[in-house]
Amino acid sequence: MKRLKFIFITCSVGEDFFRPVQQGMRDAAALLGVDCAFIGTEDVDLEAQAGMVRQAVADGYDGIALNIIHPTAFNPVMAEARAAGIPIVAFNVDATFGQGPHLSAVHQDLYQAGRSVGERAAQALPDNVKVLMTVHSEGISALEDRLRGMQDVLREKRNARWTIAVTGIHPEGAADVIARALAADPEITAVLATGQADTQGAGWAAERVATAARPYVAGFDLSPEILRMVKSGAIAFTVDQQPYVQGFYPVLQLAHYLRYGLRPSRVDAGATIISSADVERVTRLSAEGYR
Repeated sequence: MKRLKFIFITCSVGEDFFRPVQQGMRDAAALLGVDCAFIGTEDVDLEAQAGMVRQAVADGYDGIALNIIHPTAFNPVMAEARAAGIPIVAFNVDATFGQGPHLSAVHQDLYQAGRSVGERAAQALPDNVKVLMTVHSEGISALEDRLRGMQDVLREKRNARWTIAVTGIHPEGAADVIARALAADPEITAVLATGQADTQGAGWAAERVATAARPYVAGFDLSPEILRMVKSGAIAFTVDQQPYVQGFYPVLQLAHYLRYGLRPSRVDAGATIISSADVERVTRLSAEGYR
């Protein structure tokens, strides 16, 4: 049997979030006897990411896992891959909502995940609260969907007001952006983040403030620093989207499709809320590369 080779192509390749994605990819590759590579752009660059797909086709990869962060930008290049007989599975984000020329997707239901954050936060926040909502980069549909979910719930349940900040993909820079926004507007009493960099940065920014004046902070993903701050209370909770399965299942789907003709279906990676009660177990698994 031919030894298959697959490639994962993402945005923000250096972000810590993708460490467990790569662990899942490696474990599945070892289990199934395939070779996998993991590449991507440093930050959102749709043209460069599409170019990586074309290069993967030229380099003879048998299958591609693609982080589809835009609803239409990747459709032409995915169609080119399909015409060349190379299947594509979406991972982490499928901004086409299943309407692109790819087989399936392994990702979180992003709008519902945003609603989950809004529902949990609404239990702690007062009516008419002013919230700083953050994204680490512009142009990523996943973050926009999470924002929309948060906003819909908080508008309905707390008549909330909000302002939005773009923080950048590095937590240190995100902390500075968020700290400046908090200092500029004392009415802001909560920060709700949509990704790993801005969640970690929000926690760090909150830790710079006297405990009694700290904003309510919540967000997404499970870096060691985020988990530390959930345990300490600087972050109220975070949402786990199980990045490990976002690396594992695309390899499984591509291998089974190519070897046996088994067409894959969408996998929801979930939206598990992690609070201080969950931190010990999750921290251990995070250190091992699984959470």
